[in-house]
Amino acid sequence: MSVRLGDIAPDFEADTTEGRIRFHDWAGDHWVVLFSHPKNYTPVCTTELGYTAKLKGEFDKRNVKAIGLSVDKLEDHHGWSRDIEETQGAALNFPLIADADRTVSNLYDMIHPNANDTLTVRSVFVIDPKKKIRLTLTYPASTGRNFDEILRVIDSLQLTDGYKVATPVNWRKGEDVIIVPAVSNDDAKTLFPKGWKELKPYLRLVPDPNA
Repeated sequence: MSVRLGDIAPDFEADTTEGRIRFHDWAGDHWVVLFSHPKNYTPVCTTELGYTAKLKGEFDKRNVKAIGLSVDKLEDHHGWSRDIEETQGAALNFPLIADADRTVSNLYDMIHPNANDTLTVRSVFVIDPKKKIRLTLTYPASTGRNFDEILRVIDSLQLTDGYKVATPVNWRKGEDVIIVPAVSNDDAKTLFPKGWKELKPYLRLVPDPNA
């Protein structure tokens, strides 16, 4: 099974380091970042989990919950959690799914046989409060993910859900955004009464509405 943008994120039950959960119930009305790890006690994963723990304040500002997954048993997760705190200076503050039977990994197509037929690749899914998949990313096992980029995308998604705008290349919160082409100039005058900068009829820039 593969999941694509706009699909409803598959629901599941699983044991985690914070107890057994039903995913949709656990997510509630939050955004979710679900991300997989090839296996426990691997160096790149250790750095990723520590950094994600340090981002809790940033996630909270955005109404985001993080949840990790590894294809190992729950008892192995607890020992690894101690290593993460010791080496990265941050204790896990989000659940880590124990997916030893690969149920969740297969639901979300996290195992790519041509890369490795037993371990997950570094998958990332951003899921909105309506349980829709809004972002998918797949990294090779050897490359650590850029969680600052994941935050940037969430900022873009949350902004563009609320306004008829899109965000340009390398956009950061507070920078100018683009009026979507479907909005006519007449409608834009109502939506953006302070005006805009027109580079081309299809490329109209306005300040970030949330700035």
